[in-house]
Amino acid sequence: MRIGVPREIKANEYRVGLTPASVRELLAHGHEVIVEQEAGAGINAADDAYRALGARIVATPAEVFEQADLIVKVKEPQPSEIALLRPRHVLFTYLHLAADAGLTRALAATGATGIAYETVTAADGSLPLLAPMSEVAGRLAVQAGARCLERAMGGAGVLLGGVPGVAPAEVLVIGGGVVGTNAIAMALGLQARVTVADKSLPRLRALEAQFGGQLNTIYATRDSLEHYVQRSDLVIGAVLVPGAAAPRLVTRDMLPRMRPGSVIVDVAIDQGGCVETSHPTTHADPTFVVDGIVHYCVANMPGAVPRTSAQALNNATLPFVLKLADRGWRAALQEDAHLLNGLNVHGGDITHPAVAAAAGVPCVHVDLARAG
Repeated sequence: MRIGVPREIKANEYRVGLTPASVRELLAHGHEVIVEQEAGAGINAADDAYRALGARIVATPAEVFEQADLIVKVKEPQPSEIALLRPRHVLFTYLHLAADAGLTRALAATGATGIAYETVTAADGSLPLLAPMSEVAGRLAVQAGARCLERAMGGAGVLLGGVPGVAPAEVLVIGGGVVGTNAIAMALGLQARVTVADKSLPRLRALEAQFGGQLNTIYATRDSLEHYVQRSDLVIGAVLVPGAAAPRLVTRDMLPRMRPGSVIVDVAIDQGGCVETSHPTTHADPTFVVDGIVHYCVANMPGAVPRTSAQALNNATLPFVLKLADRGWRAALQEDAHLLNGLNVHGGDITHPAVAAAAGVPCVHVDLARAG
């Protein structure tokens, strides 16, 4: 199969869909890999590193899309990339369609087959291709929040861990999944006082067993969230409903009752955000202030540490890329129900229930034996 790797063009995105190590594996399986020049520059992977392995380097994204059948990316296709997609293409990347009805319609209109990393499942119900970036994002959320609490960044001038004789910051993590667990570990490591809110009692029990008495666990209700949001210096939104838009759990009317200079890091912004006042930002301009509260809502947080995150992502995605390339996408999806859960669009139709619900259109079942 001919596999294409375009350079990521989303603002301040430095990751790459396939690292040289992944390309080497694909070439060993007899596939052809076409890489846009400087696609790996953000992780210090030079064109010569790809070329030396046997990949073909081309000058433009148009050449990648023209020559490749399977397109492997990191972030959702941008408008100029949408224009290059054709019905024969299989796009394997993060899509996050539930948060963007316009992108959903545009991608479906190309007729291409879109398989989303974030809705591929594992046997235990987890999301194996989202997990590594959730780990990165959870850890980065605490770093970003600590930085935003500094006075020069508009924050209250609070040190997350405090010092002897001065109380540490209060941190609320909303959601105890992969993002939340990693945020908790980082915040506790910096000696903050940490509370986690979740609706799953088994998950809260597991977190208490993992972190012990250092962590305060609460069952998430409107009342408890309102109480803890108001008393927190840093709120980290780590909510995930697989494939669907995030619920708005922190409302606008909570903000005036928060401490001035407090910080919200909305990691759920890729899925629309779990804070009513959130909107996507970039690494170049990461924050904005509403009612005296600093909001950090960067939609591609792991892009800030591309060497770590690209390697972590490739560790998870490579087996699936190999399966798609070795077997062809139809056979691969027929044989692997968990990879099939990643199918979001095909032939102009929306094929994932949560994405279809968010877009307000019917979900269409794909007959893989007859799919064009």
